[in-house]
Amino acid sequence: MSTDTTPTATGPFAWFHTLGRNGKRAFVGAFGGYGLDAYDFQVLPLGLVAITAYFGISQGQAGLLNTVTLVVSAIGGAVAGILADRIGRVRTLVITVITYAVFTVACGFATSYEMLMVFRALQGLGFGGEWAAGAILVAEYCKPRYRGRTIAFVQSSWAVGWALSVIVYTAVFSFVPPDTAWRVLFWTGAIPAVLVFYIRRNVEDAPKADEGRATSTRKGSFREIFRAPLGRTTFFAALLATGVQGGYYTLASWVPTFLKTERGLSVVGTGGYLTLLIGGAFAGYLTGGHLTDRLGRKRTFTLFAVLSALLIVVFTQIPAGGNGILLLVTFPLGFSTSAIFSGFGSYLAELYPTDLRGTGQGFTYNFGRGMGALFPTAVGFLATTMGVGGAMVFGALGYGIAVVALLGLPETKGVELR
Repeated sequence: MSTDTTPTATGPFAWFHTLGRNGKRAFVGAFGGYGLDAYDFQVLPLGLVAITAYFGISQGQAGLLNTVTLVVSAIGGAVAGILADRIGRVRTLVITVITYAVFTVACGFATSYEMLMVFRALQGLGFGGEWAAGAILVAEYCKPRYRGRTIAFVQSSWAVGWALSVIVYTAVFSFVPPDTAWRVLFWTGAIPAVLVFYIRRNVEDAPKADEGRATSTRKGSFREIFRAPLGRTTFFAALLATGVQGGYYTLASWVPTFLKTERGLSVVGTGGYLTLLIGGAFAGYLTGGHLTDRLGRKRTFTLFAVLSALLIVVFTQIPAGGNGILLLVTFPLGFSTSAIFSGFGSYLAELYPTDLRGTGQGFTYNFGRGMGALFPTAVGFLATTMGVGGAMVFGALGYGIAVVALLGLPETKGVELR
């Protein structure tokens, strides 16, 4: 599905100008939804040290909070994919944003570890579904030559949301006692609800997506994405997503704890390192998007999988007293582990036809998220004997899995959505 009827444009932002008015509105809605999705996810890792102390839980139990979120998000993403094919991309986007906002706020009212886990799991339903709906919505407005970088810009909003969460975390924990600060951090998760008003009033599905949904007899069918000729694609795409997200969520879940407990950094010091990590992530999203359009999807995935694995090992194994070297590695680490994500939105959209795109993309990406969720928990339990830094090396294994998965997938650079 191409949008070649939109005006031509040149320059570094040609990808945006060629979206057309409705495509630009869809971009804004998806960008905001994913950025605030990141914000609501990151408040847990940022408050994890305080939460661990408040409820008196082990590091393994702390890691389980992230794992439960990600596992349930896999279910949410798969369901959202079906909904996107059945009731539309925009309506699904609204439902997912409301879901993750409501239950993030609820986490701040938890009176026990078990209650926090339940609320966090329910938050995962919306967290998992938002990306599937938003990425497909924008992909269906894009010209093929710009699809990689356009979706990469949407994904760069993760770094924006992450940065916002670090700013709020630094402010809240600087002025509010830790026992209360983690609750306040969760309560700020109400912010995404404001975005719903914009989406409902200004964003609509691409016309050809509406047409395909109206005429298809197999929309929203898990059975179809596992049948030939899509079954092989579904298997390897899910494996790719598992590897990349296993590596990434190891980093996202444990870096704040690593910096505080093993590097001895204060709240402000941790915020400084995270700011550098996020700056690298933002640059990585944008650069990776351009590379997926120039080098191709598979070459870009392979390049950054190798770099990410190497940099995780280097980052976590720098000797005590080497925080200056740690600082130098932080930006490249954020860059590589985020650049690899830039190709996901376009690549998965290109692997599936319109009437199964939501189901295929929602299932594969979020299956990978659910399986990748096992990595943070494994790190939490391994940390009791190896230390957080030593256990985080386990995340490098995920990137090896990703490289293997690419052997079973086709290159889709420049293809028309069908």
